[in-house]
Amino acid sequence: MKRLSWQVRLGLTLVILSVAIYFIHFAIFHDTHHIFVYLVGHLAFLPIEVLLVTLVIHSLLGAREKRRRLEKLNMVIGVFFSEVGTQLLARFSDADPALEEIRSDLVMEADWTDQAYRAVDARLRKRSYDVDVAKVDLPDLRRFVSDRRDFMLRLLENPTLLEHETFTELLRATFHLTEELTSRSDFAQLPESDLKHLGGDIARAYSKLVDEWLDYMKHLRDNYPYLFSLALRTNPFDQSASPVVNQGGKALQKHSAP
Repeated sequence: MKRLSWQVRLGLTLVILSVAIYFIHFAIFHDTHHIFVYLVGHLAFLPIEVLLVTLVIHSLLGAREKRRRLEKLNMVIGVFFSEVGTQLLARFSDADPALEEIRSDLVMEADWTDQAYRAVDARLRKRSYDVDVAKVDLPDLRRFVSDRRDFMLRLLENPTLLEHETFTELLRATFHLTEELTSRSDFAQLPESDLKHLGGDIARAYSKLVDEWLDYMKHLRDNYPYLFSLALRTNPFDQSASPVVNQGGKALQKHSAP
């Protein structure tokens, strides 16, 4: 009510000011014909003015605000991958029995074009992800996600994430995996059926991680070359990746096992 009252008072003030100006005009020139000619002319232009303000200017301001919100959201996504996502991708990809089929798609180069990203994204979204749960260190994975449980909870509470459905789904899948792991005390005694269930939860989080990671890498390439450089040098799918930069400006290569 206070806000409405402020708007009403402002509106009345402007109307009274307009009437006062017309009155002063009439008091000086005594020309009602001239006043009404310009009044009708201004009223005739009013719908066009409303169109310009509400559609054009409002759309421009809305687009600008949307870009600002997306920028904030991408900052949140970056923090997630820094704290959780990249390490999970490294763990899950090591247990992917068909990783070699997609490794070339995920070991990207700095000069990739938009078309290259779209082609890779289309191929990966059609892929069915799987993990060999026997290759996953479940106790260590439980420790890792448990230590970051509060962090992920705070991300879920961020209202900005409501505008990014795919990242929200990624967080839900990761948090569900965390709950599944923390609710089990002894992984050595689990039956095969339960291990298969955990494998499905890991595969779900893995697939969403890959999709979101690829989108985030493209965002870094387009907007933050220095962050993109580090992301390339710490690519969880690149066995030769190293954060160390040599004198030539390239990362020193780690020799992978034969």
